[in-house]
Amino acid sequence: MSIGHTLLGLLEAGPRHGYDLKRTFDETFGHDKPLHYGQVYSTMSRLLKNGLVEVDGVESGGGPERKRYAITEAGVTDVQRWLATPEKPEPYLQSTLYTKVVLALLTHRDAAEILDAQRAEHLRMMRMLTDRKRKGDLADQLICDHALFHLEADLRWLELTAARLDRLAREVRPA
Repeated sequence: MSIGHTLLGLLEAGPRHGYDLKRTFDETFGHDKPLHYGQVYSTMSRLLKNGLVEVDGVESGGGPERKRYAITEAGVTDVQRWLATPEKPEPYLQSTLYTKVVLALLTHRDAAEILDAQRAEHLRMMRMLTDRKRKGDLADQLICDHALFHLEADLRWLELTAARLDRLAREVRPA
């Protein structure tokens, strides 16, 4: 996820302080991984330097000065360009799990055991996500569906690989 573009998009609703941006980001997108304050302020500093936001005001109170940021026309254009650009599909061609299976075969370890352990971990995560989906709002349901569909694809790969382990062993082990 592009944190910068997301913060810019949040600013389209109107000027905000860094604290407000972080809170809104965390409530909307950061359920599992909230932003750190330092990440918000370093991102805002970069966006300011690049002319995508401007300081709309500075408030001083009992603590440090609070800058209020507003998106510029260049920022709006940048968000529009980012939204219109399709994300590159992730082909997962350098899978850590595939590497573990092949290394297990090369070192005469039990690759089926690795696949079984991974299958159990996937199923555990799927149960957790299904429970979260059942209890969550629409945003949670959509996020969980996305993750569940990926895990289901992984499970299909695990089953297919388990069925082909003997053949894979013959192909990867030196003769």
